[in-house]
Amino acid sequence: MSPKILKGVPAQKSGGFHDTESRKVFQQHLIPEKFEILKKRFFSVNQWESYSGKAFAAFKLYNFNGDPVDRGPLIGDFIRIDIPGPGESEAKGYDWVEIADICFYEDSFSESISITCRPSIDPQNKKSVHIAHFYSSAATSTFMISRNTDYLKAAVYGRNEKPNGNAKFLDVIRNFAIAIGGMMGIAKIQWKQLTDSFLDFD
Repeated sequence: MSPKILKGVPAQKSGGFHDTESRKVFQQHLIPEKFEILKKRFFSVNQWESYSGKAFAAFKLYNFNGDPVDRGPLIGDFIRIDIPGPGESEAKGYDWVEIADICFYEDSFSESISITCRPSIDPQNKKSVHIAHFYSSAATSTFMISRNTDYLKAAVYGRNEKPNGNAKFLDVIRNFAIAIGGMMGIAKIQWKQLTDSFLDFD
């Protein structure tokens, strides 16, 4: 199975990948209203945990200086991720990604918005030179929402996923364990929980 080729999603070159998608069909006249709700959820990064449940992960948005912010995401911002289990020790138990791109596409029949993130250093640790994430800096996660005339879609596309070996010894072991599990499909199950929850309007 090959990765999907989509606007706004980086090309797959090496390592693991996944295409995690959720769709929900609505009556055509409800699509614009529901998409506005979906956009509000999508841009409320600090609230993602409240949609997906505490068993998944907690997300918090930070600006380029590493200060927490409560607004929509911007290119150059960081997202701190607190996944269940041991985190990256040098980053106080958290994993970090930087927002590398935000894309908007629209035509007469459809619309999509994507946010692409890459593993990053801990922006709050000015002395750190290590990527504070279980994947290497080559990996990307692209979060996307879209609409057409019949349904809404929420998705996460992982590309070029390889374990992060640029860390302290115990973190390298932890990174390989989590990354290999993710590449074997565990991450897709977890991301599906988030994409499903984005579309749960009941």
